[in-house]
Amino acid sequence: MGRVALDLLLPPRCAACDNPVSVQGQLCAACFGGTNFISPPFCSRCGVPFASIEQGGVDALCPGCREHLPVFRQARAALRYDQQGRRLILPLKHGDRVELAQILAPMMVRAASVLLEQADVLIPVPLHRRRLFQRKYNQAAVLAFAVGRISGRPVLPDALERTRRTDPLDEKTPEERAREVAGSFRVRSLRAARLAGRTVLLIDDVMTSGSTASACAAVLLEAGAAAVDVLVAARVPDPRLS
Repeated sequence: MGRVALDLLLPPRCAACDNPVSVQGQLCAACFGGTNFISPPFCSRCGVPFASIEQGGVDALCPGCREHLPVFRQARAALRYDQQGRRLILPLKHGDRVELAQILAPMMVRAASVLLEQADVLIPVPLHRRRLFQRKYNQAAVLAFAVGRISGRPVLPDALERTRRTDPLDEKTPEERAREVAGSFRVRSLRAARLAGRTVLLIDDVMTSGSTASACAAVLLEAGAAAVDVLVAARVPDPRLS
């Protein structure tokens, strides 16, 4: 009854376009239909989508993974980071729209069902403390808790620490990204014992080149994690594969 009364006062709206929907927290039919979910074929290592199965060859690897294999074992993403993907990610990241995690998390769970079955613990990519103070929350942690609630996997939100603030990576090449994030993460000493021999699923909002995920995976493995996989809400397509 309370929900019905609330819906009468504040009619449910699409989380992406503000059009009316039947239930709060849904996407309207047009926005859902315009959302580009990532499905096979994609890179077997980093999860970047292929235009055709032939692009991956026999081992289903993208050009980036052929040149430099990432430190993490596998990565999966729910959505392409295109115009529609940005409408769901950017308000969560910069606009205090934390409720969008409840829409993105089920998509992420479907995209990584196998990785979640293998995962012992979910760990979000951390923000630097200054950026966290400015933003008031870590969007990766919000997603990790939402995925954890659905999957029943525990979340260790403070296992990783960003030791220095890095420059924005948007306009950098993959090589520049790797240099920028190198040495910028560490495992908190009080959390290391909870990682020993465990399979970690690293959670983030967007993956571009995978440099940040690899930097995090490196310190997690050094701390004793048995394996590190990655799950993100959206993946930036490789322009070489268009």
